[in-house]
Amino acid sequence: MNRFIGVTALFVLMPMVASAIDYPYTTAEPQKSGWPLTAEERAYVVDKPEHDRRPGREANKHLPHLWPVVPSAGHFGGDSWLKLHEAHVNTVQANAGPLDVLLVGDSITIQWGDSWKKHFPDLRAVNIGIGGDKTQNVLWRLDHGGVEGIQPRAILLMIGNNNMFFTPETGIEAAARGIEMCVKNLREKFPQAKIVVAKILPAHAPENRFYQDVKATNEALDELKLNTDSQLQVLDLTQDFVNDDGTLKKDLYTSDNIHLSAAGYSIYASRLKPLLEAMLAGKPVLAQPMKNASKRMETPAPKVESRSIAPKAVASI
Repeated sequence: MNRFIGVTALFVLMPMVASAIDYPYTTAEPQKSGWPLTAEERAYVVDKPEHDRRPGREANKHLPHLWPVVPSAGHFGGDSWLKLHEAHVNTVQANAGPLDVLLVGDSITIQWGDSWKKHFPDLRAVNIGIGGDKTQNVLWRLDHGGVEGIQPRAILLMIGNNNMFFTPETGIEAAARGIEMCVKNLREKFPQAKIVVAKILPAHAPENRFYQDVKATNEALDELKLNTDSQLQVLDLTQDFVNDDGTLKKDLYTSDNIHLSAAGYSIYASRLKPLLEAMLAGKPVLAQPMKNASKRMETPAPKVESRSIAPKAVASI
């Protein structure tokens, strides 16, 4: 029986909880953490576009290297982004207590949809992905009720794709540090949880700046040595999603060359499944070699065998 938990309409007030994360900059935001939001905080995140809330903005300072590592609410115009966050908070509150897997990320995470149900039907999971989110948006959500009350045994984090739109300003290292900060936040909140950090997936084409920045950010992430945490595993899917020449395997992507097709999620699931099975069974997970994506592209991707994964792709999401 499928036990995937979707967004619900239940709303329960929760006490504000201070964050223990030491961020490198203190913004002018009136409510740094906790849920529900005060009227002042709600006005701050709804009435001000995100670029007016970036670190240093209150003092007319341009500090782009801090954008990915300092919490900031997203903004689609009006309160539309906040409503998505509120819906996830409702789901989390309605499912407080033990949980198998918490999924954290952007559109690639939230679009697991039926593919997750197909490949992981017996796992009790909560998905709090929001399309368009960057690392700083995830940090804000984690600190403002986004995970309060749940007790995940394992966490899947994939974030950073949307930070690539801003790397010409922030730089590559800052984007990698943003992913690291999300990991630190999750580890502080869930000290006993096992964590899978999926690297940013390749996107577009090798000659594209976005593609190259994804590759460089993943390499910078290697330098941060996240997997020195014995309860954390870094999952690099690059070799599964590109051909030998580095071009994307088109059947694994939708037409925008960023989001995944059902076939793409099947590949993702086939790599993720053994990690989650080992983690949830309390078995040690062998560390994967942290190699550069460029080296992986020189050899064909290994054949992945998994009897639990259906050979045919499920219907498009």
